[in-house]
Amino acid sequence: MGNGKPPHNATIRDVARLAGVSVATVSRAINGHPSVSPDTRDRINRVAESLNYTPHAGARSLSIAKTQAIGVVLPDLFGEFFSELVRGLDRRAGELGYHLMLSSLHADLARVTRAVSTMRGRVDGVIIMAPQLPVKTLAATLPAGMPTLLLNSERNRTHPVISFDNQSGAVAVTRHLIGLGRRHIVHIAGPAGNLDARERAAGYRRAMAEFAPDAPVTVVEGRFDDLSGAAALRDLLAAGTQVDAVFAANDMMAIGALTWARQNGLSVPGQIAVAGFDDIPLAHYLGLTTMRVHVAELGGRAVTRLAAMIDGDDAGKKLEIITPDLVIRESTRQ
Repeated sequence: MGNGKPPHNATIRDVARLAGVSVATVSRAINGHPSVSPDTRDRINRVAESLNYTPHAGARSLSIAKTQAIGVVLPDLFGEFFSELVRGLDRRAGELGYHLMLSSLHADLARVTRAVSTMRGRVDGVIIMAPQLPVKTLAATLPAGMPTLLLNSERNRTHPVISFDNQSGAVAVTRHLIGLGRRHIVHIAGPAGNLDARERAAGYRRAMAEFAPDAPVTVVEGRFDDLSGAAALRDLLAAGTQVDAVFAANDMMAIGALTWARQNGLSVPGQIAVAGFDDIPLAHYLGLTTMRVHVAELGGRAVTRLAAMIDGDDAGKKLEIITPDLVIRESTRQ
């Protein structure tokens, strides 16, 4: 004890404790797993060397015990937003040596619980996007001990979240329309109860109050699909509502409104300017002004964060906000 030399019988737990990481992270570093960052790997190697630690078969078997799978639970697997999200998730998972186990849900909390329960023991962690469910209720159903990352959920005390700055994005696109001289701007919102829809509608109302206080505020509910976007614009015009611009809460509803307007002889953007939110690939080809949220990059970032959580290296950061960018195209360009 008094000679200052490190013990020759140091264990993997000794290395983990002194390096400030989990035992699993030490095991992954020893086995050269790509999910361990270079800085963390160097720190572990330095500690192991200082302890004269030599890995043995038992330590190496810890990495083999992992499933190398990540569970992903999404609201729906239909549409370009989710295909882009899954593309980003899968690409990054492959780079880190994981494969994905996908499950979809609707507004049913029981289905989320069943999906996560089914994945338990088959995955090392799970990513859940359920903006239509109250975060406190959702968090209460998640199993303790399973690394879990939430996408587009409210801040909470138990699980980390990556989310869009929906409200500032909605303010930016609404202000853009106001700057074009439009005053009869209609917002086609997403389904009631959906967090993204609620925040984007709040941003629209805020922008109208700040930058066009004398203009009417009109919000109608859609379903995040093109048919509901088309129906919303059709019904508004049939009811005699003045509309010189449409801001839809996602690109699919905006595309529905844009297509209906053109099919019915309305000039876009001459008579009605149209803007969306998300910047799915189809928006580029149709010349749709929108808020770019970098969907594929969101998927990649989520996998990176979850992999760090699995390795015990992401304990500090609870909330990460992604700021969208305004992309102006022909549907609003004067």
